[in-house]
Amino acid sequence: MVRFHRLALGAAFVAAIALIPSSHTGNVGFAHAAEMTDDEKKAEEVAADAAAEEMIAEATPYSPPDGSSSFPYEAEVHKMLDIVINSLYTNKDIFLRELISNASDALDKLRFLSVTKPELLGDTKNLEMQVEYDPEAKTLTIRDTGIGMDKDDLIQNLGTVARSGTTNFIKALSASETNDVNMIGMFGVGFYSTFLVADRVSVASKTNDSVQHIWESLNGEASFHVGPDPRGNTLGRGTEITLHLKEDADEYLSPHKLKELIRHYSEFVTHPVSLRQIKIIQVPKEIEESEKEENKDEDAEGDDIEVSDDEEEKEPEMEDVTTYEFEHINTDPAIWARDKESITDEEYQEFWNVISKGDGGAKAEDWTHFNAEGNINFKTILYVPTEVPAALQQGNLEQMSSGLRLYVRKVLISDEFDLMPRYLSFIKGVVDSDDLPLNVNRETLQESKIIKIIKKKLVRKAIELIRKMSRAEMPEDEPEEAEVDADGNVIEVERPKKIHPYITWYKKFGLSLKMGCIDDSANKDKLQKLLRFKSSKADGEDDFISLQDYVDRMKDWQKEIYVFPGESIKSLKDSSFMDAFVDRDVEVIYLTDAIDEYFIGNVREFEGHKFRDITKEGVKFSDEDEDLAKRRAKVYSETFKPLTKFLKKLYGMDVSRVTISKRLGRAPAIVSSNEWGNSANMDRIQRAQAFAHGVAPGETQMPTGILELNPRHPFIISLRESLPEDDDEKVPQSVKDTAWILLDMATMGGGFPIRDPKKYAARMSRVLKSNLGIESLALADEIDPPEAEEEPDEPDFEMPDMGGFEMPDGFEMQDLDM
Repeated sequence: MVRFHRLALGAAFVAAIALIPSSHTGNVGFAHAAEMTDDEKKAEEVAADAAAEEMIAEATPYSPPDGSSSFPYEAEVHKMLDIVINSLYTNKDIFLRELISNASDALDKLRFLSVTKPELLGDTKNLEMQVEYDPEAKTLTIRDTGIGMDKDDLIQNLGTVARSGTTNFIKALSASETNDVNMIGMFGVGFYSTFLVADRVSVASKTNDSVQHIWESLNGEASFHVGPDPRGNTLGRGTEITLHLKEDADEYLSPHKLKELIRHYSEFVTHPVSLRQIKIIQVPKEIEESEKEENKDEDAEGDDIEVSDDEEEKEPEMEDVTTYEFEHINTDPAIWARDKESITDEEYQEFWNVISKGDGGAKAEDWTHFNAEGNINFKTILYVPTEVPAALQQGNLEQMSSGLRLYVRKVLISDEFDLMPRYLSFIKGVVDSDDLPLNVNRETLQESKIIKIIKKKLVRKAIELIRKMSRAEMPEDEPEEAEVDADGNVIEVERPKKIHPYITWYKKFGLSLKMGCIDDSANKDKLQKLLRFKSSKADGEDDFISLQDYVDRMKDWQKEIYVFPGESIKSLKDSSFMDAFVDRDVEVIYLTDAIDEYFIGNVREFEGHKFRDITKEGVKFSDEDEDLAKRRAKVYSETFKPLTKFLKKLYGMDVSRVTISKRLGRAPAIVSSNEWGNSANMDRIQRAQAFAHGVAPGETQMPTGILELNPRHPFIISLRESLPEDDDEKVPQSVKDTAWILLDMATMGGGFPIRDPKKYAARMSRVLKSNLGIESLALADEIDPPEAEEEPDEPDFEMPDMGGFEMPDGFEMQDLDM
């Protein structure tokens, strides 16, 4: 150690003072030194000594532990350390996870060996980890009672052996575009993440049979030091890692920060992790023996003095005392590691509250607990929530955080892996695998084969869980006491209709399952069986049917599944499109969710039956004689050819074509959509898009529909008869207006908006003018009423003085005979 003579440092201090400009020293320089008093000189010597001590401390270079030897780092380890120290893009918090994970491994190893050799536990029976922080020394210590290391282990494990893991880490980091140090744990070199936050790292360790040794290294140094611990045997057995923190790492001296990190990364570690809390409490100040003797003498002298009973005793003098108390942090059990037969429903629900943090309801709807075995082994608990998570309620799928946490041997790797597709983002739970590398780079692992295998199994299990919910039997009613009347007869009480729990749950999460049918083609057949719909035969608030229910009760001649997309159940029930289906008692599925059209467009069929949108062309019924239907169609087409020709010419581009309908019941006409075009409902959805680019408000191009005419309706028959027989003859304006009003009616009946509201208003004005017999729409002259005579003001009425008048007791206004 380099030491500096005190006088030399004092001289340096005085010289430094001399260099200060006179303005800072009050124009007092060395010329005035002779005028200083003895006390001033003494004070100045004390200040110089203090400054000298401070300069000695700063000038003292690092000194390795006494009796230690220096060892150079293996070249690749040193290179890796340089990368870690100089990394700009890293999450420094991972160092604590790495150290706790390493400590947990050491404890697991000892526990495993002690099964056959109990003597290995020695005098230290407790297997635990402790974390201590010292704000004054700026150190953070992690201690365990694990297997421990001897001198050779410290040298080999922490610096000199060229491991393949170090080499692979450097290669992966060199290939990474982000230079992500989070990959460090993947290669078994997580210990070196300590240099992210520490200037110096000390590792004391001891096995049962060895002498306690200490390993120490500076941040950036090319070597490390190993030797006997000068403190002697302080551990008994285990390892103690002390981090001398950097200037910018003070946050890791906060108990709140440390508690947060331990709970986040090591919440379910098997062995207890305790954090030493520093608390300052007030206690009565201890009185020294000399003061006690003086107090006794004073009491003896004052024995003759009478003291009243009311006089309060003198409160003891208090002083601050620093105390240390360990708090067990990871108190939540990792129940997924237990046999599921030994876990109660209450324990599963308690664990749900641990991982859900209140997002998804106070209780889980259902769960599944399984162990996957095969190419990769892992244990999992998956939960289905009862309530929709907050982000999903608002439709913010991008803001939905992953509901699954990925663990390796109960140590959290990440809670940001996409282990579930977005349509199952509401599923919460844990996945724990011994086959995964700890702290692997997120992007690399996300694309790895291992994660794909895990994800595939998780999705299959999640779908099976929801299917189990859909097939569950209706819960039995709780027994109730029967009510009886005065004669002893049981009063029949009408009970509310029972709702299957799956229907209650489906009302909240059905949209996600429909999204799954669009996104997940591999599982769409399974997901379709989980869907529930309203229909023309099940339109009550809690009435739903499955697609299988619909297929099972299809008509014998029916080959397609009829669906009707729209805005509300009421508007669909009253639509003219339903007339033919009601007459034939054919069930139609109502689609009122905005996603339904996308769902139908992607799935297209169920169990070999295609979906048929009844608002589009091509709807046919096979319950009629096919030959008779063809002959009728031919006659109708020829009979109404003049009308369809006239209407197409009149409407122009407002309709794609005019045809005779084969499916209309009571409506005169309706506008349907092309089979491969957008329906009226889809057009409404697209026009409502908030981020539709390139289209000004109100300028969205409306689709051109097909006008279907009902040849049996009086309006259509009369309109055909109103046309002149000669094609060259001019058609009256009243007939044209009638034709346009017919199109307006059909357009609105088909769910489309009026194409040109201004022309529509002009037509309706002409109709009103004709029906009311009005020749001109010129406004009548403005009226000029005579001036009204001024009415005299009413005289003021003054109330007489009622002083001294009181109403009799018990008087009420209603008692007066009016």
